[in-house]
Amino acid sequence: MINRIIMIIMALGAVAGGIDRILGNRFGYGKKFEEGFQYLGPTALSMVGIICLAPLVSGTLGRLIIPVYRFLGVDPAMFGSLLAIDMGGYQLSMELAENPLIGRYAGIVAASVFGCTIVFTIPVGMGLIEEGDRPVFAKGIMLGLAAMPAALITGGAVCGLGIGEILHQNLPVLVLALLLGTGLFRIPDGMVKGFEVFAVLIRTVITAGLVLAAVTYMTGFVVIPGMAPIEEAMAVVSSIGVVLLGSLPVTEFLQRRLKRPCTALGARMGLDSISVLGLLVSIVSPIPALVMMKDMNTFGKLVNVAYMVSSASMLAAHLGFTVSTEPDMLPALLVSKLAGCAAAIALGFITSKTKKRL
Repeated sequence: MINRIIMIIMALGAVAGGIDRILGNRFGYGKKFEEGFQYLGPTALSMVGIICLAPLVSGTLGRLIIPVYRFLGVDPAMFGSLLAIDMGGYQLSMELAENPLIGRYAGIVAASVFGCTIVFTIPVGMGLIEEGDRPVFAKGIMLGLAAMPAALITGGAVCGLGIGEILHQNLPVLVLALLLGTGLFRIPDGMVKGFEVFAVLIRTVITAGLVLAAVTYMTGFVVIPGMAPIEEAMAVVSSIGVVLLGSLPVTEFLQRRLKRPCTALGARMGLDSISVLGLLVSIVSPIPALVMMKDMNTFGKLVNVAYMVSSASMLAAHLGFTVSTEPDMLPALLVSKLAGCAAAIALGFITSKTKKRL
């Protein structure tokens, strides 16, 4: 029922954006309508290749991962949460899943928070921000990861999982998050180089998968048997683009209506106007917020980075992907991300207050 209401709201956003586009983009919603479809290209480049390769990757990794995860009593599906929801995390989770519910939880909830942070927010962020902001970026990521259990637990609860089972299934994720946070704090330069290499590796694999799938589609020659057809991957991407037609105008409307109260609230918390704007835009994409970091105050930088661990693409790509693949998981996605965002802001505020007292 909730996801149905959300989709009706998205449809109304598409209608409003389409009408405004016809009228010459008088109110700015037509431009957001267009941007929704313009995301198709970048989305396809980042998703199609890995979706096509997912059956092969799961088969190869399954032989290595499944015994280890079974030994720990963890469903192998949780391995997929190391990739972003829209960069193969969902497909890998479902391919490896022994319990379909855990597969959906890992591929939608955990992958949208932890996986997105690993393969997108950290490597992209480290490349976009100024070198002087890297220490506060690292601290922000650590705070966001510290707040991540709030997202994982609430999302799992909405899925119908018990707290004990959620924590058990996320044991590898939580351990890796601890190691990641420690590394960012103690050896930030080394971690930056490591993530740069990792980002190149991911992009190489995604591009190779896209090329192989395209060759098969255009020639009929199967280069590597077992790959998913490119048509299936493109169908997922197209459905995301359709949802974005409505979600971006709706997000623009919310940003305009919430900017004044959020700015007032931010001022009480010590956030400048740019920092508040960063919080509002990262729910569509963290990239603008990362670019704006240089103009934020120190506390704003910390809170924004911690916040985007959970908030990234909440009302854009991740919402669109979930609607196109697992619409019943939409409440779990939104609730988990909102809980993670709230916890991250709270931790940032508590950390700031504690330092001032000391």
